[in-house]
Amino acid sequence: MPRVPSQGSFLRFYVLLGLALCIVFLISIGGRTFIEQVRREEFREELTSLPMTLMTRQLAALAPERRAERLETFARQFGMQLTLIPVSDAAPGYFEAARLKRGRPVIDEDPWQLRQLIPGGSFEQGTLLSATLMGWSERQWQASVVLLGDWLGQTPQDERPALLSELRLPHWPLTLLTTLPEDLTTVQRQALARGEVVTRLVTEQLTLSFIYRIPESDQWLKVGPIPRHETMPLGLHLPLLIGVMAVLSLIIYLIMRSIEARMARLELAATRIASGRLETRVKVESGDFLGRLGMAFNAMASQVQTLLKGQQEMIRAVSHELRTPVARIRFAVQMVEDMTEEPSIRHQLQGIDADIAELDDLVDEILTYARLGGGPDHGDPLDMVPVECSAMANRVIDALTPLHKSLSITLEADSEIELLAEPRYLQRALQNLVSNACRHGRSQVVIRVWDEPQLVRFDVEDDGPGVPVEARSDIFKPFARLDDSRARSSGGYGLGLSIVQKVMSGHGGSVTVDESPKLGGARFTLLIPRRESPA
Repeated sequence: MPRVPSQGSFLRFYVLLGLALCIVFLISIGGRTFIEQVRREEFREELTSLPMTLMTRQLAALAPERRAERLETFARQFGMQLTLIPVSDAAPGYFEAARLKRGRPVIDEDPWQLRQLIPGGSFEQGTLLSATLMGWSERQWQASVVLLGDWLGQTPQDERPALLSELRLPHWPLTLLTTLPEDLTTVQRQALARGEVVTRLVTEQLTLSFIYRIPESDQWLKVGPIPRHETMPLGLHLPLLIGVMAVLSLIIYLIMRSIEARMARLELAATRIASGRLETRVKVESGDFLGRLGMAFNAMASQVQTLLKGQQEMIRAVSHELRTPVARIRFAVQMVEDMTEEPSIRHQLQGIDADIAELDDLVDEILTYARLGGGPDHGDPLDMVPVECSAMANRVIDALTPLHKSLSITLEADSEIELLAEPRYLQRALQNLVSNACRHGRSQVVIRVWDEPQLVRFDVEDDGPGVPVEARSDIFKPFARLDDSRARSSGGYGLGLSIVQKVMSGHGGSVTVDESPKLGGARFTLLIPRRESPA
């Protein structure tokens, strides 16, 4: 029978599930840290993209000998240390080189190290602008706005939109204004007239924007609003992750509980079928994979039930059909025996008659096995009545003692023991065991009847060679015999013990074999549970 999983196996499963969720939680924390690191790098790139692009574009338009002077101007304006480095000396890595080729800055922090390629020429022969500063502040923002505004002032007015479109960066919105916003204060308007940069707070987004008057022009440059770098604090991330993991754990638990319950029902059905209840079916509740498994299981059970039923019907039909020719042969043998007095012929006829008797017994065994072959719910219905066990055992002894006069067959019973059972089949099972013990015992066979709280136990022991341990699970199979002690020459057809097992299954009991502790041979044990008498 299939082994039923213990509660410990389910507990181990849930422990493993908990460990998996913990691993997912740690991965989530690591992923959150990695994402924040990437976002921080993107924000630094957003901050530095405009000033680095402006400086590299203006340096690219100058001759190499004039670049040093312009670098000094940029350094004073931005508060940075600026140098020019050949690409061959910088030796950037693969990913850094890819960023530089796309015109994006490469940034290192503490202190800030910025590098960007000056446009023009091949990458290998190019030059990098390197900037070093202790930290980013409003000075760099305002210097970037002033640099761009002065550059626009040197550009014809009709070409300014094209220049802004060429310089437009995703995180630095650039706009030309012909009129100032109405919400500017008087102080801010005066600062713009003096050529200063006005910093405005966009309250809706809590971001900054800058306005600067283009020199000698009636236009203003507006930069922004600049997106903020929003980082969710760890104190908020951690409860959020814990909440998500708790909800995920609950969902997984509910799903697994449902799957576990349905699998338990499938397992119970398989156990019932293995015990002989072939009419058992699984209730199909849905069309998912477990529903399809249940349908396949039901189809398999129906096929097995059909095959076994056909096999039993065939065995019964063949066995019944054998009785008629066997009876005719026996009648013919008796007629021939009555017609001759030749000793040799009569001797041969007696041998044929013995073989016919043996064949008749075999047919009877097969019919009995067929009637019991379907299990407790598919063979002939068992009519349970009270049976006095000691009296039944004495009837078996009385029937077998004349056939085995050289053996001592004794009964040991505590007292009168009554059991609710089918008397004919139970006596047949006990008689098969005692007959088997008589065939293989040397001098003694003992039947013991034990009265226990929930069952009645029959022990049949002999002093024969016993049953080898490796063969004890096979001797209950139909037509199974042992090579030595249970050979065909010792009698039997290999169905007696199979019939015993079927009878026990019909009574809800069991049969086992081991070594007799007193006689040294085999000990067969019948365990039959007690039943309540019907009202």
